Amino acid sequence: MSYSSWFNAHAKKHKEIVDKLVACGNTKDEIIDYFEFDNMVKNEIDFCPLYKDNKKCHDMKNLNCYLCACPNFRFDDDGLGTYNEFKILSKCDINNGDEFAGKGVIHQDCSSCTVPHHKSYVKKNFDYDWKVIMKKCKA
Repeated sequence: MSYSSWFNAHAKKHKEIVDKLVACGNTKDEIIDYFEFDNMVKNEIDFCPLYKDNKKCHDMKNLNCYLCACPNFRFDDDGLGTYNEFKILSKCDINNGDEFAGKGVIHQDCSSCTVPHHKSYVKKNFDYDWKVIMKKCKA
């Protein structure tokens, strides 16, 4: 699956959940709280493939899933440039995390970064529309 395909499919799932919560009268803070991992794994099992195994993408106590993906992540399915003959498909705008290479491409490895999964970060960057928060991701 390409980054763009995942991005658009995820935006749709995210919007459906937020629209449901807004329709029920939830406040911004209640919506952010709803996206806590422990709640999402119980109530939104299809939001993330890891939920089926009750597994977190990052080893942290209070993982918030509102910003699944990160506003600092940059991608282009056609490439952001090259490095030593590898096509760079993704990178981090704040230079956090690592990179990994495979089959002629370089990807950003965000597994060691928890920046977007802290409730305070979500509050600071909140918008009801996930795509608005993520607008700089697609090159």
